[in-house]
Amino acid sequence: MAPKSGLKIDERRKRILEILRRDGQVRVSELSNLLGATVVTIRSDLDVLEQEGFLERTQGGAIQTVKNFYNLDFQNRKHENMYLKKAIASAVSSLVKDGETLLINSGTTTYYTAVELKKHKNLNIVTNSISVAVELGMHPSFRVILLGGDINAQYSFTYGKDAQEQLIRYKADKAILSVDGICKDIGLTTYHAEEAVINNTMIERSRETIIVADSSKFNHESFAFVTLLDKVNYWVTDTSINKESKKEIEELGIKVIFS
Repeated sequence: MAPKSGLKIDERRKRILEILRRDGQVRVSELSNLLGATVVTIRSDLDVLEQEGFLERTQGGAIQTVKNFYNLDFQNRKHENMYLKKAIASAVSSLVKDGETLLINSGTTTYYTAVELKKHKNLNIVTNSISVAVELGMHPSFRVILLGGDINAQYSFTYGKDAQEQLIRYKADKAILSVDGICKDIGLTTYHAEEAVINNTMIERSRETIIVADSSKFNHESFAFVTLLDKVNYWVTDTSINKESKKEIEELGIKVIFS
């Protein structure tokens, strides 16, 4: 019997990772029946997830990798609104010039931005994102510096006094930052209080600041304050922002770029 119509691609791959985390291994035939997808589709999913480092393919299935085991929350969030984040990342890449120095914080949108930055040459990148550092570290013309310090393994970033002291030694052309909240009156906010200081310092140490955040972050206030919006030069987002909201932000001197 052919599998019934199943989940959307992002949801299906997220579910595969959840099963892999629970069981340590998965079988193509079992996933096909469970998720309502053809064997060919499941094999394609596993191939993509292997390329992204989430698992290792085996005969008839896959096994868990260390990366997936310790960092499942980040991996799951990468697949949420993946195509929207990739579009934002592509627009951000167009703002970067070869040879520039960039400060990049952690987040799934900045991860996809890092992937897009591979199109450039001779970039110097300083980041507290473990995933960004791993993604760009093998590029032959990039110099990548991962800030040392305490590690938040769940969300794949470094923070703390050591990271902060290292960061202030650098000066960059642009800071590319993912945030959890953008409010006209409140400013930028983030869920992770331990990263707020890092984000603020990245802004202070850069000539320009580019915020990468989808429209759901607008008029949302998260836990920890980062800075006011007068420190922001660009906000790259999706087209769901209405004209009135775009005008509000641009009146503050921020260029809003739609992906």
